[in-house]
Amino acid sequence: MDLLNSLLNFVVPPASLVMLAFAWPTLCFLHACEWFFRTIYREDMDGKVVVITGASSGIGEQIAYEYARRRVNLVLVARRENRLWAIRENARLLGAKQVLVMAADVVKEEDCRRFIGDAVNFFGHLDHLVNTASLGHTFFFEEATDTTVFPHLMDINFWGNVYPTYVALPYLRRSRGRLVVNASVESWLPLPKMSLYAAAKAALINFYETLRFEVKDDIGITIATHGWVGSDMIGGRFLLEEGAEMQWKEEREVSFTGGQVEEFAKSMVAGACRGDAYVKFPSWYDIFQLYRVFAPDVLSWTFRLLFTMPSARKTSMVGVGRPAVESAPARRPLPAPASFSPASPPQQSPPQKVD
Repeated sequence: MDLLNSLLNFVVPPASLVMLAFAWPTLCFLHACEWFFRTIYREDMDGKVVVITGASSGIGEQIAYEYARRRVNLVLVARRENRLWAIRENARLLGAKQVLVMAADVVKEEDCRRFIGDAVNFFGHLDHLVNTASLGHTFFFEEATDTTVFPHLMDINFWGNVYPTYVALPYLRRSRGRLVVNASVESWLPLPKMSLYAAAKAALINFYETLRFEVKDDIGITIATHGWVGSDMIGGRFLLEEGAEMQWKEEREVSFTGGQVEEFAKSMVAGACRGDAYVKFPSWYDIFQLYRVFAPDVLSWTFRLLFTMPSARKTSMVGVGRPAVESAPARRPLPAPASFSPASPPQQSPPQKVD
């Protein structure tokens, strides 16, 4: 067996590269034909029900607007309910038929059961669940002195996707609906100061890749990965319940420039409606996967050259338990809501239709 493995180690990689080189034009042609067919016969979203988590700003907000243009019924979910009301009005102006607003914490299973259940009870079915809630960081791992921030990063980036998915699966199977996941290229592309974020995203992608085989064709799954879509990595502060302070970059909170987030949201929704298994923005990042498999040393040398500077290393002090930069004003912690109402202002409890 050892001799066989040694032989395969020597033969399979170069043979695979040769086969890929010859098959690449044919694969590109087949992919183009498939894309053209799916574009013509893409899913008609008129009147369908879409639940979006992390919808209070950034990627989640722009995804809500893209779905609104397709005249869907929207359910907007986030911890910051006050920000969702303005987004609801914008979505209505863009064409959304009905819009419900729900305040919830996606890392709490009971909250996920509440907003999924309320959405299904109100509309009668569920067609798309879009998970966009995500929390990143910009600190060197060895400089972190407060380890209480670690589980929070995993909770939001991993369990904040798993819990809504778990609750929604029976309803999506009934409607033959779709899961849409906001992942990141950092799940397989090594970047400094994002170790925990990258690990959580890698776990997330592997979870949905496995789930894809389990649900077979009953539920579609679209995994969207993006590169850098924002310019502000330290746009705020995050105060954990235990009192550990850290600067933070949240994809639905940071400032974006150049319309990149809008383009990513547009690609993400269009890909989901076509039934694409993957949406990649930008797609040229894929070339690094070949280097990762066939020439990992080249990829490692390249990133060492790009990210290793001769000068003293600088850090944003995110999550290290030290004073943050003065340019980032302190914010009060945002407590998780104990309860939430589906489609009404905080002083009202029953869901209301938005015509």
